[in-house]
Amino acid sequence: MWSKRKETIKKSASRNIRFIQTAISVVKSTHLKLYSYRFSKKIYTQQQLLILILFKDFRNQHYREFIEDIGDMEGIQEILDLSEVPHFTTLQKFLCRIKTLYLRFTFRKTVNLFYAANENIPITAIDSSGFTSGYCSHYFSERTGKIRKHFLKTSISVDTDQQVITGFVASNSRVHDTRHAVKLLRQCHNIRKSDCYV
Repeated sequence: MWSKRKETIKKSASRNIRFIQTAISVVKSTHLKLYSYRFSKKIYTQQQLLILILFKDFRNQHYREFIEDIGDMEGIQEILDLSEVPHFTTLQKFLCRIKTLYLRFTFRKTVNLFYAANENIPITAIDSSGFTSGYCSHYFSERTGKIRKHFLKTSISVDTDQQVITGFVASNSRVHDTRHAVKLLRQCHNIRKSDCYV
């Protein structure tokens, strides 16, 4: 039983390292500057912070839990050349200030990892969904008479064969699916052409 557990930990560690190495390659290709300001403290580079955020999402963890785990991952710290583990708020603040352009570059480079140079996607499917960004339930809103004003509408395009997300559009208001569809079709067609859209 112990040997099986040890093997699982080993596999998980090598999976993490493979992800980090891929993330380093992708983030470097976006040409994100090492520091956002000339007079930055220069404790962490922007590239290190972006890789950590990608790694957090890869592990599907909350900020606090993720940073605690990173503190125990000496191998990852070494690969990323971290002199110290950042506070979880450092990641949150970085994500708020980074230009969306670099996130889009990162997304595009990531999508391209799944395909050959001129390869087309056979079928791309598009779907939309809306979310309220508040915590109160619909029934609580009705009972108290408080209207939930904060709303997030998201649309994504997906390669139906490989289950890869190839495009996304988000807005803070209730908009019809067709308005998102035009932007999304243009975006995913620029990133990776498809033979058919559904």
